[in-house]
This record gives sequence, C-alpha cells and structure tokens, in this order.
Amino acid sequence: MKLRSATLMGAGLVACYTLMISSADGITKLIAGAYEAPQLFFFSSLIVMGLSLVSNRCLVKVPSSRGLRTGCVRAMFARSCLTVVACVAFFQAFRLLPFADVFLFIGLMPLIAALMSGPVLGESVRAQVWLALSVGVIGVLCLMPNGFSSAQLGHGWALVAAVSGTGSMIAARYIGRFETNALAQVFYPNLAIFLCMAVVLPFVFKPMNISDFAWTCAYAVFLFGARWVVVVALRLLPAYVATPLMNLQFVWMVAIGFFAFGETPTAGSLMGVTLVIGSGLYLVIDQTLPDRKARPQTT
Repeated sequence: MKLRSATLMGAGLVACYTLMISSADGITKLIAGAYEAPQLFFFSSLIVMGLSLVSNRCLVKVPSSRGLRTGCVRAMFARSCLTVVACVAFFQAFRLLPFADVFLFIGLMPLIAALMSGPVLGESVRAQVWLALSVGVIGVLCLMPNGFSSAQLGHGWALVAAVSGTGSMIAARYIGRFETNALAQVFYPNLAIFLCMAVVLPFVFKPMNISDFAWTCAYAVFLFGARWVVVVALRLLPAYVATPLMNLQFVWMVAIGFFAFGETPTAGSLMGVTLVIGSGLYLVIDQTLPDRKARPQTT
C-alpha cells in the first residue's frame, strides 16, 4: 500500500510538472526569436535562485546552519553541468522546430532513462517494461512521418537536449537517495546556469521591453515550480517510470502550439501520442502491483 501511494503521488507530481514545464517551453518559444539563450537564462536563473533561497528559509524544515548545502558534491556538479547543456539545447530546438518535432525527442527520454538507470542507479528493467518503452518509441516515431531523412540542425539540438536532460534527471534520482532537501537540486543547477550565462551575456545582450521581461519572470516561476516538483517525483518513482509519464507534456504542447502559434497536430502526431501515453500508463500500473514490492527500491 505504501508503494502504491508513493507511486500515485509521484505520478500526480509528474503531471503537475508537465503542465508547468510546457508553459515554460511555450514562453521560450515565444521570445526565443528575439533574444539569445544566455539573456533569457541569466535573468530566469537569478529569479529561480532567489525563489529557492526564500522557499528554503520559509518552507523546508532543515537546520538553518545547513541551508542548501549538499553532501553529494560530485553528483550535484554533474547534474548542474547536464542541466546547463539541456537548457541551451532545448532553447535552440524550440527556436528551430515546431513543438511536435521537439516532442519526438522528449518522447525518447524514457528509453534513454532505462538505458542509464541500470549502470548508474542499479535499477533493473524487466522485459515487460522494455516492451512498453518500445511501444512508446514507436509512437514517438509516428511524429516524424518522413523519417530521419528529414532531420535538421534543430533535431540535432533536440537529441542533445534529450540525452543531457535525461542524464540530469538520473542524477536527481541518485542524489535523492541521500538528500531530502529538493530545493538544493533546484538551486545549484540554476547557479551553474547563471554563472555560465553571465560570461556570455555581455556579447549578446539586447534591451528588453517590460512585456518581454514579464514573460521572462513568468518563465522563471514556472521553471522553479517544475524543477522542484520533478525532484520530489523522482524520489518516489524510478526514472524509467517517471519519464514516460512526462509524455503528457505533449498534450499541453499541442494545446499551446495550436492556440499560441497556430500549429495544428497531424494524424501521425495524434496516433503517436496515444501510444506513448498508453505505454506510460502501463508502467505506472505495473509499478503499483503488489508483486513489485520485491523489486529493489531506491527511495
């Protein structure tokens, strides 16, 4: 019962994550054509760090002397570096591709997570899970009816983003084994983004109007909430279960793409999303079955 409750709570948190991160992605696409990535990420990461510090002081019950310090320095450093790469790569992908094409690679993240979970986390992936992941990948391939021959530079950025983004999530689950303060995992990756973008910002800075700066602040708030929630979710769910559930993001992306950017999903896209979401639901149901309690848990 405890396992089932944790799984359902984790699934609910992932659903909240997909809505918040899709909203942040929509803002990225909205202003990506007017500004370079360092400008957006410099200001947004500064805001996220501030929110992390305030939230840690007000909400998290940890000794004040410990604050946001981490005991997993190397793992946190790896997560931070991977997050920087993923942010820049996703920014470029959203600039160059429609939402549906980017989702092709977001949909591949469960398979990447399964491949990484074994050697990094020691989480076994059974044959049934591989079957569900394979169905999900087939569904993702439906989003690109012309095959990989139609690949562009944006698809390359999206692939880099998917690999680095999944690596960051695997690192988050690893750190979650030893630390319960999820805000530390929000703060340090954004500190890394802030420092990296500060070096480049003087070369690409453009004055921002009030409207664009307000969008940047909204982006930071959505990003803060999404990253906080997903760290907690990854303590409750194996990465290969959490990432297929993130395919719910496609629903929000289609809605945002249609209403904000006039992008209409194709029949292949709709078929694909049915398969990927179906495979994700199977993995959640599989994780809640009583006979799964015997499997190694890392929460």
